[in-house]
Amino acid sequence: MSRFLSILAAAALLIAPVAARAADNVETYTLETPHTQIVFAVNHLGFSNSIGKFLGYSGTIHFDRTDPAKSNVDVVIKSDSLEINDDAWNKHLKNADFLDVEKFPEITFKSTGIAVTGEKTADITGDLTIKGVTKPVVLKTTFNNAGPHPMNPAESRAGFSATTSFKRSDFGINYGIPAVGDDVEVRIEVESILQAKPATNE
Repeated sequence: MSRFLSILAAAALLIAPVAARAADNVETYTLETPHTQIVFAVNHLGFSNSIGKFLGYSGTIHFDRTDPAKSNVDVVIKSDSLEINDDAWNKHLKNADFLDVEKFPEITFKSTGIAVTGEKTADITGDLTIKGVTKPVVLKTTFNNAGPHPMNPAESRAGFSATTSFKRSDFGINYGIPAVGDDVEVRIEVESILQAKPATNE
């Protein structure tokens, strides 16, 4: 038994530096306003694609530049922050016919996996929760840039662009279908601020 414990201890000593190095590659960012935009479009009666956005959100990105597939994303959107440039329409979209914001004040996205598709592109799969219903969606994502802010070099940022689509009926939002479109097209533009740099192993 003592020999077995000695082998386990030796293995732990070998594995620990590898785990530490993996963690050391991760940069932690938080979403920045106003340069992050969460915009959606839904067809309206076949005449137009009505565009709206969410103004209230928070989120964290754990970004591993050396192995992006090990990164992850966690975002919370305040459903009451919806804005579609008309008071009456805003009120309707926030009531029980659509988002029911009093009962469901948050929309969330939590990544579950990342598949790298190119030098600066990846498919981020995650769980989207709207009105208490959780479904998987895929964010087609492009890494734009990361580095010091040109006007404030002491601050570092990272930027991403992403698109996705889903059917609102999958989340129990059925009002007006098919006259008002079922398909929701989403575009996300992210600027994020570096909060924690990777540690260094000297």
